[in-house]
Amino acid sequence: MKEKIRLLKALSDETRLSIVNFLATGEKCVCEIFPHVKRTQSTVSIQLGKLESWGILKFRREGRWIYYSIKDGRVYKVLEALK
Repeated sequence: MKEKIRLLKALSDETRLSIVNFLATGEKCVCEIFPHVKRTQSTVSIQLGKLESWGILKFRREGRWIYYSIKDGRVYKVLEALK
């Protein structure tokens, strides 16, 4: 039950929900995410860090680029329910 509550709390923030919704289409570089969600790079980086620490997202480095993707498959079910 606590895991479900944590997931819903994470997605209750508009910026985090926008990020996750964008990442539902596939892995993205941070440089693609912040313009899409119309927030500053620092704001997006903070929210990405939170989502990663909560186990919702994962990331990988490729040179100087960082790519994020959805780690927790339940996210797709929540996004589908919100449509």
